[in-house]
Amino acid sequence: MTGATLFERQMAVYATYHRDRRNRLTHFFGIPAIIVALLLALGLAHVELAGLELSLGVVVALAVYALWIVLDWPIGLAMGLFLLPALALTELLVGALLASTTWALFAILFVGGWALQLWGHVYEGRRPALVSNLFQALIGPMFLMAEIFFALGLRRDLHQRVEGIIAETYPDFAG
Repeated sequence: MTGATLFERQMAVYATYHRDRRNRLTHFFGIPAIIVALLLALGLAHVELAGLELSLGVVVALAVYALWIVLDWPIGLAMGLFLLPALALTELLVGALLASTTWALFAILFVGGWALQLWGHVYEGRRPALVSNLFQALIGPMFLMAEIFFALGLRRDLHQRVEGIIAETYPDFAG
């Protein structure tokens, strides 16, 4: 673990809570649903920054996107392939729907997303990682993107380092 980055250490923690493939699969649907739900809700509120009126969805999404890029720039940049279209879609929906409809859609996606994730953790036999560490809520989406990278044969170095941290620090979850 010596020399491991914050991202690698946090990825290792997250990975120990997500070893079961069925759990990971539920997260591939649950996490995006929760993100879209949050962007919908945040899109209803607006703030003025530097003379521009922006939704809180835009402000929060761009701040999180910047953090993801800082944590790991290749995976962070790739997160834009999901986040930016999701943000555009939610901004369009908020502008086109009644607030009550937006809140109903938020509730369906938010509750449904969490139900999927909790269902996945039944397979895993462990509680969600963010129960122990709220920062894991920001790592979860990156974990999914990293899983896509790994499946494509990309970022093998990162995969090996994360698995090495798990083997060294959390040997019960290695393999």
